[in-house]
Amino acid sequence: MLFMDPELKQMLQKTLALSEENNLILHKIRGVQKREFIWRTLKIIVIIGITLGSFYYLEPYLNKIMDLYSSISGVEQKVNGASNDSLFQGLLKKF
Repeated sequence: MLFMDPELKQMLQKTLALSEENNLILHKIRGVQKREFIWRTLKIIVIIGITLGSFYYLEPYLNKIMDLYSSISGVEQKVNGASNDSLFQGLLKKF
């Protein structure tokens, strides 16, 4: 059997106690990291879900707005084209 110096035995016991305490702290830190990862992933999924859901429910209204815009744009182009043509023809008649 191996005999140990009392001072060496005390240092070994302190080292064991510190390593056990460090192990507990590391396990707690890892648990916090796992919960934080799950929470962050859940938040991203909820944000993407809300975005896609709102687009799904707002799509008919957005289509109506786009149709209205395109019809107004088409009317504006017709008015500008007609006024430019009539203005040009009016100038030609004066000459």
